[in-house]
Amino acid sequence: MTLSSAVPASKKSPELRSLTQAFADDLSGVRFWLWSVAFLVFAMVVVGGATRLTESGLSITEWKLVLGVVPPLSEAAWLAEFEKYKQIPQYSQSFPTMSLSDFKFIFYWEWSHRLLGRLIGVAFAMPMIWFWWRGKVRGSLRWQLPLLLALGGLQGVVGWWMVSSGLSVRTEVAPERLMIHLVLASITLIALVSIAVSLKPTAAEQKPTASVRLGSTLLLAMVLLQVALGALVAGSRAGLSYNTWPLMDGGFAPAFNFSSDLVPAWRNFFENIAIVQFQHRIGAYVLLALALWHAWTTLGGGAGPRAVRRAWSLVGMVVVQACLGIATLLLVFPEGRIPLYWALAHQAFAVMVLTMATVHWTRLRKAEARVI
Repeated sequence: MTLSSAVPASKKSPELRSLTQAFADDLSGVRFWLWSVAFLVFAMVVVGGATRLTESGLSITEWKLVLGVVPPLSEAAWLAEFEKYKQIPQYSQSFPTMSLSDFKFIFYWEWSHRLLGRLIGVAFAMPMIWFWWRGKVRGSLRWQLPLLLALGGLQGVVGWWMVSSGLSVRTEVAPERLMIHLVLASITLIALVSIAVSLKPTAAEQKPTASVRLGSTLLLAMVLLQVALGALVAGSRAGLSYNTWPLMDGGFAPAFNFSSDLVPAWRNFFENIAIVQFQHRIGAYVLLALALWHAWTTLGGGAGPRAVRRAWSLVGMVVVQACLGIATLLLVFPEGRIPLYWALAHQAFAVMVLTMATVHWTRLRKAEARVI
């Protein structure tokens, strides 16, 4: 059942406002659950980033949905897993002197990442069944929640598809598959946050102009695109090169050379280090310009003080995120290692920017308090 927001909150009858508030209070448990799952997805992205940075993603060469929950429990089991890892190119070409203790370290990172994925599935499916049984799932939630569950299942399939790309020939996963994996996680987070925000009526905001609403949509889309471009940087290790800013290879843009080894040619936009890093830099500049333009338009766009504060907060967050990215680039160790904590902070804060952009977009889209 949908309660329309066509009537301004100030003109609604006390009975309608009371009914709206009662419905919102009735769904407080659903909102808490969705925010909790969103936090787990945030943790999943951060752990996934650590798994990538520690070269742990290929340490488990099989996908066992149920049996994979339990890690090796004996020395023999550990040696068996280690032998499987020795069969893939990453071991022989990148880490031929790896010890069993080193293998356990990377194994536990990947195992934790997969375990968290299973936990998210359970944390979503079981409460959804309970809320449905209790009659809390109504209106558009009846198709939104199953769609989210299916999206989570697809994420698991894509995760294994990504890992499988690095088990033969390559010594790492394909960057484009890593990008798809992260984008799917980001879309899942957007959906969780947007639904949770939609279920809680807030004090009615002024109706924004079409340009303000369009700006919030473009801003959210640009944040998602920048996350995707960042995944390509991580997947191609492009951050290990051109470690200067604001210049890149002595100029605003490097001398681009399309590699003939990358066939078809479009792979250059996913694996050519110079192109991949330049794309991410340009994306950051475009995102900052778009955030500033959107914040400026909210001042005279009838959006109200709450929307203005959110828009300018987004500007500040984008600036902080850019600074974290620059610091990560400049602090790369001479031996060619990414500073782990700076890189993780950069990735984690990107998810925070994405979350804030989603909240802002959702509240503008529902300019007056309403529930689903």
